[in-house]
Formats: sequence, C-alpha cells, structure tokens
Amino acid sequence: MIIPWQQLEAETLENLIEAFVLREGTDYGEQERSLAQKVADVRRQLERGDAVLVWSELHETVNIMARGEFRG
Repeated sequence: MIIPWQQLEAETLENLIEAFVLREGTDYGEQERSLAQKVADVRRQLERGDAVLVWSELHETVNIMARGEFRG
C-alpha cells in the first residue's frame, strides 16, 4: 500500500528517508555525497512522484521504492 508522504510528520519522513539512505549503500561514483545530500535527493524523488513510500502488511515495514517498481 502506498503511503502519502505528505501526511507524515516532517521528522518522521526525515527519519524514514535517512534510514533508507543508510541501508541502501548506493555507490554514487567518484564524488562522495553527504547524508544530507542523499536525503535531499530522495525527498525530491518523493516530491516529483518518482519514488513512493510503501507499507508492507506482510513484513510490517515501510520502504521507499521507485514508482515503476511498485506493484500493488
């Protein structure tokens, strides 16, 4: 189920994005990016609708996914 990110408290959304960024371990190439930069990138993706917050009833977890990857 998609969770509208706009309905979350700002601090909760920030914490979810930070947790996502920290566990992803994505390689950003030659230029290292700060946590704040990575969080801002994910926030922009949510704002544009390119990414969505997804609640898994089975696992009782929230994840961030590319909109095209979500099949629900």
